[in-house]
Amino acid sequence: MAGEAPTLHHQHVRLYEQVRSAHLERARDLAPAAIVYRVKRYDFDPTLTDGVELAQAGTLAAARLAMRSRITRVEVDEPLYLDSLPRTAAVLAVLGMKRLGGAPRAEIATYAIEDLDPFATRPPRVRSRVRRSLERVLAGYIWHRLDTVVYGTSEAGALYGSTFRHTPRRQLTVEALPSPCACLDAPAGSGPADDADAPAGPVRRDPDGVLFLGSLSPRKGFADVLEAWPAILSRHPGARLTIVGSGELLPQAQAAAAADPSIRLIVDPARSVVHDELRRAHVLVLPSRRVGTWREQVGLPIVEGLAHGCEIVTTSETGIAEWLIDAGHVVLPAEVLSAGLADGVVDALVNPRTSDDILADLPGVDGRIAAGRALFGEAGARA
Repeated sequence: MAGEAPTLHHQHVRLYEQVRSAHLERARDLAPAAIVYRVKRYDFDPTLTDGVELAQAGTLAAARLAMRSRITRVEVDEPLYLDSLPRTAAVLAVLGMKRLGGAPRAEIATYAIEDLDPFATRPPRVRSRVRRSLERVLAGYIWHRLDTVVYGTSEAGALYGSTFRHTPRRQLTVEALPSPCACLDAPAGSGPADDADAPAGPVRRDPDGVLFLGSLSPRKGFADVLEAWPAILSRHPGARLTIVGSGELLPQAQAAAAADPSIRLIVDPARSVVHDELRRAHVLVLPSRRVGTWREQVGLPIVEGLAHGCEIVTTSETGIAEWLIDAGHVVLPAEVLSAGLADGVVDALVNPRTSDDILADLPGVDGRIAAGRALFGEAGARA
């Protein structure tokens, strides 16, 4: 269900600023909980909401839900995710006031993958500096309320250790690596779960297929992929680029697909189509770059590419860069040039290893699932 509710059915709440399809898929493997969110991401697939308690609520509405509902566990966005701070702080303040009135104490936990300190730079305008000071106070308040922090990367653990003096009661690291996707054994069109209406037959891996998946934006390196594509084609003439996603550079993607028969564009497809394209691609490319105070934390497309046995071509901006290098994937310098990106993609295309070889490097339990279970000491967690 969706929409604001007077109370929440579940006592366990996941308080997210944004909700996306991956959250809904993950909910099947975690303890039942209500997901309270403010906005839907571009890749939100409503067909995945069955059986998930959803409530869309801004700051005041989320605080009212916390006041009216019996809540014993809350997973919140990490404290260095600045957009979520006012809403998270409001909910935690309400839970604190309820405890003064005799309500049981709610356990608070977070999963952290931030790897760039948002407070390291001084905003140029006075108004922005005042806002940043308030954000620092709110981040500190939320950090001090946490019982458990599970880090998805070692870089995140180092960043939080240097940013805050207080140490939460429980801290552990569960590397943000996926397990092989269940859809690899499912019929085409079925995505991660069985679908009786899906067309029969497996999706065949395209040895020349390159996939860009996600936000069509400069920070994800999409413009760099388009710029490098002619050089990739000149060195690997059979290469085919599939673009899946949407974003500010969509007009450039549409123009490229119209002008070049080797480029295919799929805008905002259903999740089953995304899984099919991940199974089809040989290489997934995501050359992320820093923009302002943003840095790629891990990169969901990278995680999903690994889970489907894709060769990965990315930059050193991802928090799992060292793991990718050790596992034989292509990790380029952060400020990669077009020629370097073309070299990396071609190297990945001619890599002789199979998708099974790539999948063999992955853990048996998805890292985000293991981390989600570890937040509250649930069975099946790994540390």
